[in-house]
Amino acid sequence: MANSDCILFMGSNMAEAQPVGFRWPMEGKLKGATLIHVDPRFTRMSAVCDLYVGIRSGSDIAFLGGLVNYVLTNDRWFHEYVLAYTNASTIIDEGFRDTEDLAGMFSGFDQQHDSYDSKKGHWGYEESRPGNAEQDGSKHTPEVESAKDPHVPQGYSRMGSSEPYTSPYEDIINAPRDPTLQHPRCVMQILRRHFARYTPEAVSQVCGCKPEEFIRVAELLCTNSGRERTTCIAYALGWTQHTTGVQIIRTAGILQLLLGNMGRPGGGIMALRGHSTIQGATDIATLYDSLPGYLPQPAVHDPEHEDLSWYIEYGRMPTGYWANFSKFIVSLLKAWYGDAATPDNDFGFSWVPRVDGDYSQLAYFDRMSKGGVKGYFLAGQNPGGGGPNAGLHRAGLRNLEWLVVLDWFETESAVFWKNDPNAPPPSEIGTEVFFIPAAAAQEKEGSLTQTQRLIQWHKKAIDPSGDCRSDAWFFYNLGKRLKQLYAGSTDPRDQGLLNLTWDYDFDEQPRLPDGTLSRIEGEPDLEKVLMEINGHRLNEIDPRTGEPHLVSGYSELKDDGTTACGCWVYSGVFPEPGRNRADERKLSDNPIQPEWGFAWPNNVRVLYNRASADPEGRPWSERKKLVWWDSEKRSWVGLDKPDFELTKPPDYQPPLGATGMDAIAGTHPFITKADGLGWLYSPGIKDGPLPTHYEPVESPFGNLLYPKHSTNPTVRLFPGPLNHIAHMPTAEYPVVATTFRLTEHYLSGPMSRFNSWLNELQPEMFAELSFELAAERGIVHGGWMTIHTPRGQIEARAMVTRRLRPFVVEGRVVHQIGLPFHWAFAGEVVGGNANDLTALVADPNVSMHESKAFTCQVQAGRLEGQALHPTAPTAHWPTLDPIPDTPASAQPEGRIGHGK
Repeated sequence: MANSDCILFMGSNMAEAQPVGFRWPMEGKLKGATLIHVDPRFTRMSAVCDLYVGIRSGSDIAFLGGLVNYVLTNDRWFHEYVLAYTNASTIIDEGFRDTEDLAGMFSGFDQQHDSYDSKKGHWGYEESRPGNAEQDGSKHTPEVESAKDPHVPQGYSRMGSSEPYTSPYEDIINAPRDPTLQHPRCVMQILRRHFARYTPEAVSQVCGCKPEEFIRVAELLCTNSGRERTTCIAYALGWTQHTTGVQIIRTAGILQLLLGNMGRPGGGIMALRGHSTIQGATDIATLYDSLPGYLPQPAVHDPEHEDLSWYIEYGRMPTGYWANFSKFIVSLLKAWYGDAATPDNDFGFSWVPRVDGDYSQLAYFDRMSKGGVKGYFLAGQNPGGGGPNAGLHRAGLRNLEWLVVLDWFETESAVFWKNDPNAPPPSEIGTEVFFIPAAAAQEKEGSLTQTQRLIQWHKKAIDPSGDCRSDAWFFYNLGKRLKQLYAGSTDPRDQGLLNLTWDYDFDEQPRLPDGTLSRIEGEPDLEKVLMEINGHRLNEIDPRTGEPHLVSGYSELKDDGTTACGCWVYSGVFPEPGRNRADERKLSDNPIQPEWGFAWPNNVRVLYNRASADPEGRPWSERKKLVWWDSEKRSWVGLDKPDFELTKPPDYQPPLGATGMDAIAGTHPFITKADGLGWLYSPGIKDGPLPTHYEPVESPFGNLLYPKHSTNPTVRLFPGPLNHIAHMPTAEYPVVATTFRLTEHYLSGPMSRFNSWLNELQPEMFAELSFELAAERGIVHGGWMTIHTPRGQIEARAMVTRRLRPFVVEGRVVHQIGLPFHWAFAGEVVGGNANDLTALVADPNVSMHESKAFTCQVQAGRLEGQALHPTAPTAHWPTLDPIPDTPASAQPEGRIGHGK
């Protein structure tokens, strides 16, 4: 971001939500970058940007689709980049019908299941036929199995989705193409038709901004993209928490590919993470349907997952880097099961748990609220306060037989049984709650993986107090006890647990930074865990350690059982004894800073950076050079680690029948895609191969662009008495609400509402609303107001501000309010919970909820009933005396003498 010429922030309030990372956009601004903020609210982020444009929450695809249309209709796309590096020329099956043909729907919709069948909808590429492959200059024809065979390898994530995609065509790499981009069914022409209706005037009517504001943004993006300049797009929960969230991000991907900003310095799309290792949690797979390194979790009823060979054939891609799928899974199994994993038993593949249902949070808590779950472990999360429709989440907790909570403080999820004002009395709640005091960040070590995939080691400073223990201690010792409990069992279902490698004890008692021995017994050595994740060559012993040799990167992994690796994308983070690259902090003259931490994969800082050079391997410009082909060295070189085969020349063309990386041309940078191209059109996304504007599930408007289909037709709903939805525009709920985050608090409050210093900065729940809405409802600044939705009601202080303004949409005025989501009924300060108002609805791809756009009603006054009271006492001041030789601004709370 520091190298960007322009940064578009949408669905993000980075200055307030990621204030430390925001130093880099500000550094870019000092170098001349233009910062743009498009958001429903004017915030402290907006105040430091060069341009702010307000839009209605839930209208992001309309705005971004307008940008795509503007780039295409005004011929502002990067022609050479798009032709060489994207699938713009690929021809789509003639049976495919777009939303423009079907009034807002794609072909292949199954009305009985409210889902698309991409195969019946003909979403795939046109099948290769004799002569077709020569349209792009290729002289070879595919030699592949017939796709009519249901067991033909389909390729996990082959089409960009989280589950295999079946297609009526035979292969991707040889799909017919039209390099002139004139074929009516080539991706470029479909793209033009699809986004043609997203004109500046349509964008204005849907989003509520002025056409000239939209055009100003479009011009800035176009002017700051191309050979000499690059634009970055940054988003956060303001994009993800929608029922069209995946497609919003897809639209940004299309835009960045058209402008030639992917794989280039200062370009790309930054997914701004709100936690220190949200990225790491998905990499190492806390998701129920994913194994480490984005391998698919086997499913119970999937015949292709019955044994390892079928799993590999079904999951791999015949071309591109995912052709190494077998090496990744076999090395993972060896890391997990060690010597017990052999070729004779499929390397223990049968021991890997099978998914037998939907265990994503929304579906799981819906099941829990209906009595379908007995017990639950809860670590580092607060669904009772922070879950969407938090009242339903608490109802689920009340239905459990037992609950284990690991946390620093007694959060809503720990005290729901006694402090929830909307719950039955404690005597009627049967859940047995076990509260385990957790160690704080300073009291434990481990790795954190942040926004740009950078793995950084976090060192322990002190021992946790009392009985507090790290999460790693808890789960490591729980695993030990379970293995002891089942020792000697011959039951086949117990063998995975019994054979699990679980030997991470310190060789000797660790010392703290002050040199004293740690008093904690049983703490695991997390560097041993990281070395397992990095991987070993099991058939080679390192004489320095007497242990198997550490691998230097994922290229060394094999599928014959001679390598073990806990997560292939992290391989290389611990390449030799004593060298934890996540713990390196070396600065250099290289602006990429390659020795500060370790970025997966392979310490690449800019993914797909082959695209930073032109097809001949030369930098697009001297100003924006990153990696390039050195013809003398016959290698790719540059400021960053090349994300490409180092010795593959730009003029390399795949030979007949090539597979794996041999099938990827020297001009195709996107090596994890089967054809090596960036996908403007992606047939593996569950709600359509191209993004389409749909209204949020709760909206005061119909769909102006597609009147017959207001909301995403594949949206997931969870009907029930605890999850009422206002499906149609209604006078009962005419106001749009969105949630947001404050710098002074953290998420639903467990780490901040128990902190007196932060509570003094932001002591009370409030709602932001415009002067116009406040005047209509008789609400005064600083006074009380109530907010109602079909799920519940809360009270809050009113912040009447110009930062929110009414929008004119479809000729009607619509009001919008903003609600911080940091308060609930537990802590030193308590207040109305914005999450009690939101609903359980989910996008079809990743099961993400929609708390950034829902409808409500507001009015002046307070709710009836007893006010909430804090559940934790305020911390005492350690001293009332001013600190000597300290400036006034640095005194505790800035108050010299504290009232003396």
